[in-house]
Amino acid sequence: MAIFEGAGVALATPFTEEGLINYDKFEELVEEQIAGGTDSIIVCGTTGEASTLTHEEHIRAIQFVIDVTKKRIPVIAGTGSNCTATAQYLSKCAEEAGADGLLLVSPYYNKATQKGLIRHFTAIAETVNIPALLYNVPSRTGLNIAPQTIVTLCREVPNIVGVKEASGNFSAIAEMMNMADGCVDLYSGNDDQIVPIMSLGGKGVISVLSNVAPAQTHEICQAYLDGDVKRSAKLQLEAIPLINALFCEVNPIPVKEAMNLMGKNVGPFRMPLCEMEPKNRERLEAAMKAYGIL
Repeated sequence: MAIFEGAGVALATPFTEEGLINYDKFEELVEEQIAGGTDSIIVCGTTGEASTLTHEEHIRAIQFVIDVTKKRIPVIAGTGSNCTATAQYLSKCAEEAGADGLLLVSPYYNKATQKGLIRHFTAIAETVNIPALLYNVPSRTGLNIAPQTIVTLCREVPNIVGVKEASGNFSAIAEMMNMADGCVDLYSGNDDQIVPIMSLGGKGVISVLSNVAPAQTHEICQAYLDGDVKRSAKLQLEAIPLINALFCEVNPIPVKEAMNLMGKNVGPFRMPLCEMEPKNRERLEAAMKAYGIL
């Protein structure tokens, strides 16, 4: 059984003006997502600025979101690292905190061969007893997880169950799903590709868009799961201008700016991220108004 089906939000981490995690606001965001119909919460991923959290902050953030969610929907913890031992440590802590699953990004900077990837992900998975999703995002990591590698891991490692695919390479994704024969739970890692990914057998999306439009993102997925592909595609296409604006600068800069424009007050970024360029902020604001969320 898949960890979830539908729209999982890659939740932004709110900060105070002093740069500390704003736990009061964090609770508000979680409750807002659940009320909006979000099917899963992914905490401490890219959108959550996990790369700038200390280990202590990382673990506390995961524990906090799990405590607030209270098993109403699954919580998936981002615990990947380019250091295998660090990923093992964070993954064990997430399991002990009560996470329903893990999201493991491919090793960045030092990279790895495909053989090295198999060893890396297997070693992490073997330290826990909860399911794990791989995260293939070569635009950020400089490393692609090959279709055969994903299938091998999902077939041979019991608790590696699927992949968040953000490569945008539909030919490779189709090849993978053909080889998988049902052993890979596939999720879109790109909001503009939800319907195409689901048409190849995907279970849904791990979404940035859900931070500002949880009900709409959920409905794109739910309509597809209900068999109304035409409606799902219509909703997907209507969201494209906003999605493009949310990625006109590196994520999560635009989505946190959007949340602040909506009055969610998620605070500043941690360096090296910084505020948007004025022209891009204007574009984002216009797209939000056109979509009806501002």
